[in-house]
Amino acid sequence: MAMKIYTKVGDKGTTSLIGGTKVSKSHLRIEAYGTIDELNSYIGLCNDLIADDRVQKTLLEIQDRLFTIGSSLACDPIKEPKLRIPDLKESDVVFLESEMDNMNMDIPPMNNFILPGGHPTVSHIHVARCICRRAERCCVRLEMESLEVEPVILKYLNRLSDYLFVLSRFMAHRLNAREIPWKPRV
Repeated sequence: MAMKIYTKVGDKGTTSLIGGTKVSKSHLRIEAYGTIDELNSYIGLCNDLIADDRVQKTLLEIQDRLFTIGSSLACDPIKEPKLRIPDLKESDVVFLESEMDNMNMDIPPMNNFILPGGHPTVSHIHVARCICRRAERCCVRLEMESLEVEPVILKYLNRLSDYLFVLSRFMAHRLNAREIPWKPRV
């Protein structure tokens, strides 16, 4: 018989971190890894819209790293060292930088701020970028509250939002979609 997905344990608004520590479902740590999960799901949607093998492979790699981040955030930081949780590495940040450098070689220089839009795929990538920034803010709040976030997580999320911006431009270029320059009203 298959395991039931529902446990009824959280019916009163609490959940357990990996390691067993009970917290409110409104806890900053739950908000942070929930936002990472939302980002991961949205990147999955973006991947479904993109027909570029290299980008698809990169997005799958990013989704794997986001699961790693979610696992770290879902742990009680006091108990995490005793658990076998995968870790994020500086090389994961370098990978994103390398992918951005490769895409930047194919796109024209940016001369203006760019409004999100121009093609549904590009717009979805921009939404993913915004979710990534929100996830980053959640993690910064955790760190500011002394709830321990590994510095490489903050660095990775910052770089990932940059990657998603470059990806939006790269896909606009590939899809022959017009980038919409922001023309401020003065």
